[in-house]
Amino acid sequence: MANLAIIPARGGSKRIPKKNIKEFLGKPIIAYSIETALESQLFDEVMVSTDDKEIADIAIKFGARIPFLRSKKNADDYATTYDVIEEVLLAYKTKGKFYESGCCIYPCAPLVSVENLNNSFIKLDVFDTVFPVVKYGYPIQRALKKGSNDSLSFIKPVYTSSRSQDLETSYHDAGQFYWFKISEVLSSKSLMTKNTGCIVLPETQVQDIDTETDWKLAELKYRLLKNV
Repeated sequence: MANLAIIPARGGSKRIPKKNIKEFLGKPIIAYSIETALESQLFDEVMVSTDDKEIADIAIKFGARIPFLRSKKNADDYATTYDVIEEVLLAYKTKGKFYESGCCIYPCAPLVSVENLNNSFIKLDVFDTVFPVVKYGYPIQRALKKGSNDSLSFIKPVYTSSRSQDLETSYHDAGQFYWFKISEVLSSKSLMTKNTGCIVLPETQVQDIDTETDWKLAELKYRLLKNV
């Protein structure tokens, strides 16, 4: 089975400037995704989809391929992850290169591990796509909303008196990577198909990075996991 790793890394980043190549504990953060993909030995090719020459140069330095640059259309704020994946797969098709499975690995995912990539890949025997997820720290059924005058109320009043332990556990996307069967994803035009599975990660292995505080938390978690 031929596998392709796609690391989407556009140049524009407003919340954290140059986020995809910002130094994370000594090297550009995108390097962690590239090196983990290569170390896993799961992929016939590890490529980075980018519109930015600086990102491209750094990606090549750490072992990724840049067979083509991303289009302007899919490098704006509105392009989805699926849009980028589709563009990559169709571009490879025009070059006569075909893969059975793919894995989209985000460039700001330094906590991604070879073990989790492997455990997810195995599940493609059963599912069309596989997501890593993490449990919400508190039941979302008892979520609150704040009014404009600082008033507070339950979003779902029916759960006002429910005990936390009696409510169904909910999960959210870990925001690290997605494994997928290429033919199924292109047919569905979505990474979430009717046959999507998951692996559950602990909170210590997950950190969304959108702010400088998130960045520092990710560095703390990385040090904890790697004992560095």
